[in-house]
Amino acid sequence: MGRTYTLVNQKGGVGKTTTVINLGAYLAYYGQRVLLVDLDPQANATACLGVDKTTVRGGTYESLIGKSPAAKHILHNPRLKISLLPASPELAGAEVELVGEIAREKYLFNALSPIRDRYDYILIDCPPSLGLLTLNGIIAAREGVIIPVQCEYLPLEGLSQLNQTLERIRNAVFPELQIRGVLLTMFDGRTNLSNDVVDEVRRHFKDLVFKSIIPRTVRLAEAPSYGQPISVYAPSSNGAESYTALAQEVLLGDGIEIPILEN
Repeated sequence: MGRTYTLVNQKGGVGKTTTVINLGAYLAYYGQRVLLVDLDPQANATACLGVDKTTVRGGTYESLIGKSPAAKHILHNPRLKISLLPASPELAGAEVELVGEIAREKYLFNALSPIRDRYDYILIDCPPSLGLLTLNGIIAAREGVIIPVQCEYLPLEGLSQLNQTLERIRNAVFPELQIRGVLLTMFDGRTNLSNDVVDEVRRHFKDLVFKSIIPRTVRLAEAPSYGQPISVYAPSSNGAESYTALAQEVLLGDGIEIPILEN
């Protein structure tokens, strides 16, 4: 059975979607079968892979509410060797529709269960909130959550709140919940603040912090507008090197040998 990781942070703009896309692309590059699940009504992960969200006729929303199976809506990108369960703006309605349902926090887990064996990695991109959609994403993360943290002061403050929320979820409904890792993003080594945030996060989370650090770069910011991961848009850039290192770190941490690939 494949590993399921959810990218979560209640603050927007910290690199959740960027990491889902680029980590997924490099895991696929290393021969892993990868499914990306767009759980954000903004459908940014969907758009970042070049899919027009206004043309999506079925995806996460239909799978989540049980209207149709997830397998029916999965799109495959043969060039990137990535599969995508896309989102559309209709997904925003799921929060309201699921409020009165029993075990409403497990709907995504149940929707993904029939297809989990088809993939080595399932990466879930959550909305920037701590609502019911995000709760579903966290419950579906059987192997843990990955928390991107922007190397600035306010995201660092929000990390404490998120950690408290994860602890409440662990105590209430999901005692097996783990933090797979904290990922430092948008790092600018020229500023004291970025370096201070790195030190503070590592002091608090210790070995849970990934060694790989994602820099703030123009290329990483540009790639989504072209519907491409950094591995395609700028494969020799600093951002590409950082996400390559992250993918290797994840694979090694999961006990998977990194294959030697020919250029």
